Amino acid sequence: MANLDDTEDVALDFGSEDEVSKAACRSPITAFFHLLFRVSAMVTYLICTLFSSSFIINFVVIVLLLSMDFWTVKNITGRILVGLRWWNYIDEDGKSHWVFESRKGSKKKHVETASESRIFWLALVVCPVIWVFFLFTSLIKFKIDYTLIVLIGICLQGANLYGYVRCKVGSRKQLSGIATTFLGQQILRSTLSKTSTSETN
Repeated sequence: MANLDDTEDVALDFGSEDEVSKAACRSPITAFFHLLFRVSAMVTYLICTLFSSSFIINFVVIVLLLSMDFWTVKNITGRILVGLRWWNYIDEDGKSHWVFESRKGSKKKHVETASESRIFWLALVVCPVIWVFFLFTSLIKFKIDYTLIVLIGICLQGANLYGYVRCKVGSRKQLSGIATTFLGQQILRSTLSKTSTSETN
C-alpha cells in the first residue's frame, strides 16, 4: 500500500458507489442493525436511571452498546449499505496510517438503494449531534459522571462519521488533528498518566 500523508484511498472491486437504485431497501437486516445499537445506546442513556441507580452498571451497558455500534457500523453496515470502508493501523515505525476505501470499478456485485444510503447517512450524522446535545444537558444538570459516557459516545460515533466522510469525499488532505487523534485517546492518555503518577507516589 502506498502512503499518502498517512492517508490511503483504495479502490475496491465490490461494486460501483455511483450506481444507486431507487428500489426498496435490499438489505433490511443490515439497515436494522445500523440503527439498533446506536439508538439503543441513546435510549438506555435516557432511561437507565429509572431501572438502576448504579452508575457502574449503567456505564458498562451504555459503553457496551456504543462499542457494538462502532464495530458494526465500521466493519459491516458501511460496506454493505453504501460501499465504504475505513480503518487505521500503526506501522513498524509507530506511525499511524488511515486507509479509506470506496466501491469503484466495473464489477457490480451489489447495488445500494437510495433508501439504504439515506438511512445510513442520516443515522451517521444525526446520532453524534444528539450526543453533543446530551453533553450540554449533562453539564447543565451537573451530571459530571454521566458526562464521561457522553464523551465516549461522541468519540466513537464521531470516529465513524469522520472515517465515512473521508471515504465519501475522497480527500487526501489531513483534516483536524482532533479528529485523527480522537478525544478518547487524549482521555486514555490522561488516565494512564494519572495512574502511573499515583503508583510512583
